[in-house]
Amino acid sequence: MELSILLIQQICQLFIMIFFGFLLVRGRVLTAENSKVLSILLLYVACPCAIINSFMIDFTSDKLIGLGISFLGAILVHIIFIPLANLLGKIFGFTPIEKATLIYSNSGNLIIPLVGAILGNEWVIYSSGYMVIQTILLWTHAKSLVCNEPSFDVKKILLNINIIAIIIGICLFMFQLQLPSLLVDTFSKVGSMMGPLAMIVIGMLIGEMDLRSIFVEKRTYLISLFRLVVFPLIMILIFKFTGMSRLTVDADKILLITILAASAPPAATITQFAQLYNKHPGYASIMNVMGVIFSIITMPFMIMIYQLL
Repeated sequence: MELSILLIQQICQLFIMIFFGFLLVRGRVLTAENSKVLSILLLYVACPCAIINSFMIDFTSDKLIGLGISFLGAILVHIIFIPLANLLGKIFGFTPIEKATLIYSNSGNLIIPLVGAILGNEWVIYSSGYMVIQTILLWTHAKSLVCNEPSFDVKKILLNINIIAIIIGICLFMFQLQLPSLLVDTFSKVGSMMGPLAMIVIGMLIGEMDLRSIFVEKRTYLISLFRLVVFPLIMILIFKFTGMSRLTVDADKILLITILAASAPPAATITQFAQLYNKHPGYASIMNVMGVIFSIITMPFMIMIYQLL
């Protein structure tokens, strides 16, 4: 029950942040076009800082094993989600932006503060497994999917600031390199902007839209059903009935974090990609908002099922 209440509180906070962005545009303080600047700040400043900050913890063998489980869970999630989205795309005629919305979740903005509030800050590191795997895929597979690019530019991928941040973070953790406290505090504060910025951008995009269009778009209901219920339920069954949740003493809690990430609303980054590359950003925002609305019910329900099995 405590977990469900905290989930609802965190999701309601996302709504308030979205409303701030909505008011900025409706009050004519800013235009929806101005949100591109915030998207750039989010993708190229706040996100890299959040990634590096998540790796700044003490190294122990137990944490290394736990990280291995979190990475394994995240890899398995995407091995299942990507081909499943492609299959559903053929059946229902989903567009690239719809398939990307099905696959990628808001695993950073929502999950990191949620894990800290529920399990304690010492468990936040295990959310980085999902975040790292998804960040790599967002800047390779998802970007290629949204932008209709048939192949990856390896040079661009390796030189991407978020991929560089992942490499730096892994090196800091594995070799226990200590950064000056000034830098650590800076990365922490800038990284904490990731959630608010992402939600404000979505609100700004919605601010120029007819609100009725959010609820009359029938396909978003189908997308939300798969993203928030069907996909995470498949992973719950896999984790529980394959014995993965019993690999170690902490495996059940670590995979609970993975389920939280897998059952979260659509990734705000997909909306930013859609906006930066002019790939139906308004529709991407609608799918994101609908996902946030329904997740108030679906996320607590998914976690309840996981804990009962």
